[in-house]
Amino acid sequence: MMTATDDPNAWIPQALSEARFGKYLDAHGGDVDAAFHMYVWTVSVGGAFYPLLHFAEITLRNALHSALVAEFGREDWWTVAPLTDYSQNLVKKAQEKISGSATPPNPNQVVAKLTLGFWVSLLSDTYDRALWVPALHRAFPGYKGRRDRLHAELEALRDLRNRVMHFSPLKGRDLRADHAAIYRLYGYLSAGLSAAMRKIDQVPNVLWQR
Repeated sequence: MMTATDDPNAWIPQALSEARFGKYLDAHGGDVDAAFHMYVWTVSVGGAFYPLLHFAEITLRNALHSALVAEFGREDWWTVAPLTDYSQNLVKKAQEKISGSATPPNPNQVVAKLTLGFWVSLLSDTYDRALWVPALHRAFPGYKGRRDRLHAELEALRDLRNRVMHFSPLKGRDLRADHAAIYRLYGYLSAGLSAAMRKIDQVPNVLWQR
């Protein structure tokens, strides 16, 4: 006889919480088994995408930081760059996250704490003349297109990254296009990055298993 603990309709929603699992249930008309299958698949896909997104984010961050250091002649370029109040507030929040030290945070610590949203925002219309034209275009030696198109691509990748990190449903996304977009970014940033990442890339295998 099946007990409550054996019945997936009882334990799965409770174990995963309504906030997390409810959106999967909604997407599958309340079918717990189908929703759980999609949840497990989403976790698997996220695990495969994670290293690709990790290296994309770190490489992007460091490339933008290096370009701005070269432009302003100092590691803490945000103290002199023409940042908006919104961007300055994100820098302040990053500094506040660095605790446990009697000394002010050093620039490398601040850079590591700044969000992907902050870095992507530096490529928005707001900073076209202030940052893109004099400095940030140099962060993308493999890119020859318009800044606004690059910004749109990075916003799409930021959305994917946030969905992966928060285990949000990926149904409806063109994950093969997302995968290709990551490799385009690699090509914009570094000639050797794409080849290195293909050696560890598990995304095609996971997508094939769907």
